[in-house]
Amino acid sequence: MTKAEKVQFIIDELERIYPEVPVPLDHTDAYTLLIAVLLSAQCTDERVNKITPALFARANNPFDMANVPVEEIREIIKPCGLSPRKSKAISVLSHMLIDKYNGEVPASFEQLEELPGVGHKTASVVMAQAFDVPAFPVDTHIHRLLYRWGMTTGKNVDQTEKDAKRLFPRELWNKLHLQIIFYGREFCPARGWDISKDTITQKVGRAQFLK
Repeated sequence: MTKAEKVQFIIDELERIYPEVPVPLDHTDAYTLLIAVLLSAQCTDERVNKITPALFARANNPFDMANVPVEEIREIIKPCGLSPRKSKAISVLSHMLIDKYNGEVPASFEQLEELPGVGHKTASVVMAQAFDVPAFPVDTHIHRLLYRWGMTTGKNVDQTEKDAKRLFPRELWNKLHLQIIFYGREFCPARGWDISKDTITQKVGRAQFLK
C-alpha cells in the first residue's frame, strides 16, 4: 500500500468502528473543559470524571474558583495526582481569566498557553472540543499508534503532531484524534496488546509490530 492508501484505510476503519465519538472528559463549557484537561495530566479520564463533579459543585467558573482556597482545591483533586501543582495552577489561571479576559476562556492557542498548567496539548484539546477549531492534540495513545502504523518517526510528540497534520485532512482532525484515542484504548494498548484484534496495525503497521 502507498502512504496515501494507508492513510485512507486508517480514516475509513476508524470511521467504521467509531462513527460517533463522545468527548472523554465531562464538562459543561470551555472553563470546565479547561480544568478537566488540566487535571488529566498523568491521570486517566475516568478518574478525572469522578473528581470533577465535587470540584465543580464547589466552583464551576473562574469567579467562584478564585475564591476557593488553594488548599481546598488541592484536597478535592488529590486523587488525580500532582495536586500541589494542579491546584495552584487552577487558582492562578482562574484569577488570570478574570483579570485579562473578563472571566472568559480565550479561543486562542497563544493566550491559552500563557495560562499556568496549560501546555500545547491542553490548549489544543480546548480549541478543538470547546471552540471547534481544527487541532490535533497528541497524547500517549496517538503518539504510540501513529508510530506503530508508520505514520511518523515517533521521536517526540511535536513531530508526531506535525506528521499527523500533514497526512490527515484538516477537516477530520478534531474527530480523528478522538477516534485514535478510543482505538488505542480498545485495540492497541501499551500492555496486553493482541494484534489479532488490531485490524489497522495488521494492515498498515511497521514490520517489527507484525511479527
